[in-house]
Amino acid sequence: MNVGCIPKKLMHQASLLNESKEDMKSAGCSVSEEPHNWNTMVTNVTKHIKTLNWGYKTELIKAGVKYFNFYAKLQDAHTILLDDGKKKQTVTADKIVIACGGRPTLPEIPGAKEYGISSDDIFWKTTAPGKTLVVGASYVALECAGFLHGVGFDVTVMVRSILLRGFDQDMANLIGKHMEENGTTFIRGAIPEKLEKHGDKISVTYEQNGNHVTDEFDTVLFAIGRTACTAGIEVQNAGVKVESNGKIRVNDQE
Repeated sequence: MNVGCIPKKLMHQASLLNESKEDMKSAGCSVSEEPHNWNTMVTNVTKHIKTLNWGYKTELIKAGVKYFNFYAKLQDAHTILLDDGKKKQTVTADKIVIACGGRPTLPEIPGAKEYGISSDDIFWKTTAPGKTLVVGASYVALECAGFLHGVGFDVTVMVRSILLRGFDQDMANLIGKHMEENGTTFIRGAIPEKLEKHGDKISVTYEQNGNHVTDEFDTVLFAIGRTACTAGIEVQNAGVKVESNGKIRVNDQE
């Protein structure tokens, strides 16, 4: 809700509205020639999410659900240590559901953490992203690239191999073709090597077909996968096994 479906859908809707201007003109509607206001959109998206947060919290309390706004760590399979920085307490339960979500993974290359942003960060970015490089070919990468282009920014997508791995490739290629025909640039078969800051610009060096190429962007957005937030809650204390990306190892019945 905070950094996924809700802000993505709202920004996608802004993109559709912005792109419909030409159709509105041809239909005789009065359309402002002012460019899209990024800050207004982000401000209103943030307000909407805060409203939803408050509503969910209120509904939980109304339903008689005990709500703890604490950091949690598993002590064993039935005990959780809660800590809000001021006090600690433990709670116990017969069954514990781990639903801690994940955070975007950033590549281990020079400058990525200093100068790049994640697919989470774009939803809270208060200044317009300008010329943007989206690194990744997942649905998150293409969704972000899509709404950024739709509201009027110059967008380039850097793809290591194929679009939408794991999805039907006929459809994936149709999506890529549609995006290219509508003005999104694709750099295919490329891997970023380093990011450097030159004034207000971010210089990106990448490898493509054995060549090392450099280009400049205002924003570099990484959408190359997510790491589950299980390390901080010490799931191993409950006998839970996780993979290298933090995701929980399960059996055939999940």
